[in-house]
Amino acid sequence: MQNESKRRLFKSRIAIGILGIMLCTPSLSLGWGFGGHMMVAAIAFERLNPHAKAQAMALLARPIKPADVTAKSKDFVNAAHWADELRPFAEFDSFKPFHFIDQPFSIDGTALPAGLPEPDNIVTALEDNLNILKTSTDKDAQAQALRFIIPFVADVHNPLHCATRVDSDHRNGDQGGNLLKIIVPGAGGALKTTNLHSYWDGGIGTFPKTGASFAPPPLSEIGPAAAKAMQGNPDTNPALKLDDPTNFDAWARESFALAQNVAYKGMTNGVTPSAAYDAEALKVARQRVA
Repeated sequence: MQNESKRRLFKSRIAIGILGIMLCTPSLSLGWGFGGHMMVAAIAFERLNPHAKAQAMALLARPIKPADVTAKSKDFVNAAHWADELRPFAEFDSFKPFHFIDQPFSIDGTALPAGLPEPDNIVTALEDNLNILKTSTDKDAQAQALRFIIPFVADVHNPLHCATRVDSDHRNGDQGGNLLKIIVPGAGGALKTTNLHSYWDGGIGTFPKTGASFAPPPLSEIGPAAAKAMQGNPDTNPALKLDDPTNFDAWARESFALAQNVAYKGMTNGVTPSAAYDAEALKVARQRVA
């Protein structure tokens, strides 16, 4: 009964958002960005056995609601940005906590805020959707669950989707670096202001970029980028812990530690990341994708 209620809840939330998709223009803030999500999916799909690939493709071919969004992502790699195409719309606000888990830590002794992490978060969403995928007899429910699992697996490996830094100026946390402004090179080398979260979402400026009107990067760019992520991070590397594929809480704890020790290290408002920071951050970002 509990599982069936969760299936109905996910379906009802999708239905509520259809009108919003028709009427609204999105403003995106994504975990890893479309490019990073697609890199993760490309690597993951190649690790599936033939039977699993066939089952996944059959589910992704189902025209679940919202049909116009689903129609753009019928393959495994493009399905990686399906959930993010729902996020910008107010009607889908109830989905937003499923993309992250704000585990707080304090850098100056400021008390940690109550209520964090929220009970609805990326770890519980992965657990719930995996259970639906494994146990539901409703193929559309399974298809929807798979479309959530693919991007959420990417997001939970992003350090800034699993941490929020607390200090006297941010007593409720900095929203995974969204409130921490940094200065980075932009187009043509000109400096621009962004936030730390977005910097990591884009793979420290190196992952395939979203195009005009939030179009996903072409598949031709994903393979080479995924190959770079795999360099030095082969699937035989025990540090990747690929033998424990459903320990979502452990993945989140790994990301939390990396947020504290790498992503936030030396980062303050208005700082420009050093070359040494960028090199270490990119190494970690690629490993997390792998």
